[in-house]
Amino acid sequence: MNSRRSFLHRLTAATIAFPLLSLDEWTTAPAGNSDGQPYDGPVLRVAIMGLGSYGNRVAEAMQSCKKAKLVGVISGTPAKIKAWQTKYSIPEKNCYNYENFDNIKNNPDIDAVYVITPNALHHDQAIRVAKAGKHVICEKPMALNEKEGREMVEACKKANVKLLVGYRMHFEPKTLEVINMRKNGDFGKVLFFQGLCGFRIGDPTQWRLNKQLAGGGSLMDIGIYAINGARYMTGEEPIWVTAEETKTDTVKFKEGVDETIQFQLGFPSGAVASCLSTYNMNNLDRFFLNGTSGFAEMQPSTGYGPIKGRTHKGELTHPHITHQTVQMDEMAGIILEGKQAPVPVDGEEGVKDLKIIDAIYAACKTGKKIELK
Repeated sequence: MNSRRSFLHRLTAATIAFPLLSLDEWTTAPAGNSDGQPYDGPVLRVAIMGLGSYGNRVAEAMQSCKKAKLVGVISGTPAKIKAWQTKYSIPEKNCYNYENFDNIKNNPDIDAVYVITPNALHHDQAIRVAKAGKHVICEKPMALNEKEGREMVEACKKANVKLLVGYRMHFEPKTLEVINMRKNGDFGKVLFFQGLCGFRIGDPTQWRLNKQLAGGGSLMDIGIYAINGARYMTGEEPIWVTAEETKTDTVKFKEGVDETIQFQLGFPSGAVASCLSTYNMNNLDRFFLNGTSGFAEMQPSTGYGPIKGRTHKGELTHPHITHQTVQMDEMAGIILEGKQAPVPVDGEEGVKDLKIIDAIYAACKTGKKIELK
């Protein structure tokens, strides 16, 4: 699987920056969809917080953005800051560490901060960014639990700033085509969704295997794709959850760090989802949606690309685009122009996933079916 953790994997396709489009326009737009004219509209000036592997990937992708620009960095590692300053021509005045970044409130050259730090840090850091008067883009999972997520939403509302979550798949053309087909009734009544997400994780000392930093294990990192995918593929919110955890290596996956979780979701229409989240299996990354009149299958379904998919009507042939480039351009439009995302990417969307994550962990712990209100 081409996981979002793989910094060493180079971007393999040319970046095509799509303009802000509706869901129908997105999925019917011609390849490239560019008039070749230079963009002269508003630009979102972004500082990236957390200069690790995914922060690097976002920074690289942003070099091709039209509506978003990397202008600042926040890191606890001075050497990384210096390297980024050189690579991306970032001025000294736009560089901060984790102790002094509240001072961005006095920096008119930064509009938003993209928080790409370990999960457990998102809550406090996002709230500090909001209090500094800057818009917040937060990597997923948005927080460790529903309670934290709601506190982040309220803090951003109070500060009158936007809170967006890094749901890059919500702008991916093949994904949007399947959603569009479901909305148009092409699959008939949706009956079943399957989401398989996982990979064999490496370095046992990394933060993703530290409960204090990650808040869990595979579910928080890769399983959230299946949770989110089940919701946008079916178009419904689950009303119950069942789940069971399997652990084969208690040394690598310590208490509170899940290795593998199988979970099921039930929806108001009667549709069900069966999902797998794991840190101990490769070759998964598969979505399958089945209805009374057709199906959609995507594999890979959430990797960096190219996404591949087919339906009962044939192969999905939309051109590959660099997900993070489009994500950041689209988010710039949401923040600066009041645009609407094809599929929500706001804080409330993040809270919905966190509520389900809480329920899955509760189901694993109790062995009971958890009802969702």
